[in-house]
Amino acid sequence: MKKVELVEAVANATGLTKVDATKAIDATFATITEALVKGDKVPLVGFGTFATSERSAREGRNPRTGETVKIAARTAVTFKAGSALKDAVNK
Repeated sequence: MKKVELVEAVANATGLTKVDATKAIDATFATITEALVKGDKVPLVGFGTFATSERSAREGRNPRTGETVKIAARTAVTFKAGSALKDAVNK
């Protein structure tokens, strides 16, 4: 599903205009992003939890040349699906 399709689905489900649905979705994404940047977890009951985890620096290998490359440390975004989402997907 693309963002345009999500906006349309939210607008239809809520009775909002597409402009208002876009604003609501953008605000939701921005709020989740801000919380993750601060290092907070974002639990959405019945859906799942967004969080961050630290990945340490490591050595990798270029599959084309076999040459070793250094992969820098980074912060990764993780998502763990909630039980209600898992159940809905696995019906």
